[in-house]
Amino acid sequence: MLEILYQDDYIVAINKPHGLLVHRSAIAADTSECALQLLRDQLQQTVHPAHRIDRKTGGLLLFSRNKEMDSSLQQLFANKQIDKTYWAIVRGYTQDTGTIDYPLRKENGTMQDALTHYRTLARSEIDLPFGQHATSRYSLVELKPITGRMHQLRRHMAHILHPILADRPHGCNKQNKLWKERFHMDTMLLHAKTIAFKHPLTEAAIHIHAPLQQEFNRVLGILGLSDASGDAHAITENKTC
Repeated sequence: MLEILYQDDYIVAINKPHGLLVHRSAIAADTSECALQLLRDQLQQTVHPAHRIDRKTGGLLLFSRNKEMDSSLQQLFANKQIDKTYWAIVRGYTQDTGTIDYPLRKENGTMQDALTHYRTLARSEIDLPFGQHATSRYSLVELKPITGRMHQLRRHMAHILHPILADRPHGCNKQNKLWKERFHMDTMLLHAKTIAFKHPLTEAAIHIHAPLQQEFNRVLGILGLSDASGDAHAITENKTC
């Protein structure tokens, strides 16, 4: 069963597993399950996805329980009145904070503005030889997408040369292969962590938090960053080499 993080008469939020589609798609005909179908069957009612996250991304996914609420939530997203944060494990040491203002090209060739803020929560250097380096460095980062473009966070982190671990095709294939061979790790480490907004009907402040999933926590353990899995405010560093 899907992990339900929040529900009322109008809205429900789940912690979507990595690798699960939000809804069926012609470009992913290899799967028989999707979050929309599973949640519908679990609740025994029709639900509507209020937004999308990548199949490979785990974490917080919001649904409406009727068409009226679906319209209201869609409007909040369109007006940038919903605040979202993601966590990712990326290659290299990122700056303490940063902004990525880099337009992204749509499939039809049109360029769209795209803006992401990030801050580093923790850094780790481990005894994992890579290329000419005797060790490997990684960062745990919090990402805040201001715009919502396709694969925005994945493409933006690759643009600043800090690709998300196990991301394909935007990540580092050599690093991905190394982690698959050494640690049997093939899960893209991008997690939709929080979402906050004003409830369209009750006007209550809604803040939903999605716990990290098993594989993300396992990698934090490998990096010696298990203590950073709480709501980190200060940057922590770990060296295991």
